[in-house]
Amino acid sequence: MAQILDPLPPEQSGKILCCYINATSKIQVARISNIPNWYFERVVFPGQRLVFEAPRKAQLEIHTGMMASAILSDNIPCDRLMLDDPSNYELDTDSSFGKEPIDTTAMVQQLNTKTGDSIKPLQIAGLAAVD
Repeated sequence: MAQILDPLPPEQSGKILCCYINATSKIQVARISNIPNWYFERVVFPGQRLVFEAPRKAQLEIHTGMMASAILSDNIPCDRLMLDDPSNYELDTDSSFGKEPIDTTAMVQQLNTKTGDSIKPLQIAGLAAVD
């Protein structure tokens, strides 16, 4: 699901759903700065996937973190990060493909528990238990 903290300006049309994956071992900052009246900047941790909406003409800047600084390491047109239309992959709920019957009778095994030996009075060295 797209996280929209700063919605696109109303004059922007033709928004697309994009995905960027940080395939490095360093923290990155993803920023779009070429769209007027819109601020988009997110921290992307190593291995993290960032899904966002952006105008088709947006450029995603990737700043890779170093010790106390960051360098501009990539500039990617957002139309290259565009995801396929999710409506093409709707689930068919009537299909029985991939469904196997589940035997629920043997799902929980009986535990062997004996409480007789496990409950004993507390004995502290040098002191006798008082009843």
